[in-house]
Amino acid sequence: MKARTATAVLLPALLAAMAGCGGTNTPSSGKDPDPKGSASAPGQSASAGSSGSTAAPGSAGTGDAGGTGGTGASSRLERSALEQGDLPGYQISAGGKNPNAPDGQPQADRKACQPLADIMGDKPDPAARETVNRGIGSQKRMGLAVSASVSSYAESDAKALIARLKNAVAACATGFNATVEKQSGAYSEVKAAEYKTGGDESVSWTTTASAEGVTAQVHLVVVRQGDTVVRLMALNVAGGRQTPQVPHEVADKQLQKVGAAG
Repeated sequence: MKARTATAVLLPALLAAMAGCGGTNTPSSGKDPDPKGSASAPGQSASAGSSGSTAAPGSAGTGDAGGTGGTGASSRLERSALEQGDLPGYQISAGGKNPNAPDGQPQADRKACQPLADIMGDKPDPAARETVNRGIGSQKRMGLAVSASVSSYAESDAKALIARLKNAVAACATGFNATVEKQSGAYSEVKAAEYKTGGDESVSWTTTASAEGVTAQVHLVVVRQGDTVVRLMALNVAGGRQTPQVPHEVADKQLQKVGAAG
């Protein structure tokens, strides 16, 4: 689908959703996608790699693919992450990222917009201690793909992230360019969006990602709950100008699991 071209350049984390689930309404084949991923240490992402593998053996702060044997934060993030069966009508996967997606954090051409570029990458921003990613495909709304991640922070860093994002949304309405692994694209029409959800505080916005002549509408919701940050990104992989929205049942279930994990 054409929208994949733009997201391959600009939305590495969202490509995990598209690779893991396809983002379509195709029913599950009878074998549930792997509902378990791995918590990533700073500088690494659970969505990276070809099969959702963990960081190299011996890396501090990592857990194995089942979320056991790691740090307390790793185990908590794994318990917080969505799993197949949590959301009827959705296919959830922790499979590896699309091989066409670059790794790392996009770099913005405007300093004020870097928080918005960061949030599109493998982890919400460099201060994230660990991140667990999930890909979600709707089986009810054709083409809807959602990337959901939970990240652990120092609580002061989590609060600072939300503040930076709010400032960046206000400052970057006219858009900005971003580059990741020497691939460039643009974000335009950055607009704050009303979105009611739980958590301690949140920020939501929409934007248009463009690369190689293809555009894709994206909706983002970032929620802080204590020292945990939930990042949700929705894309209509079928393309078109219709603005997607993160389903409220996805956000609600994700925050419920974060609360239950402690």
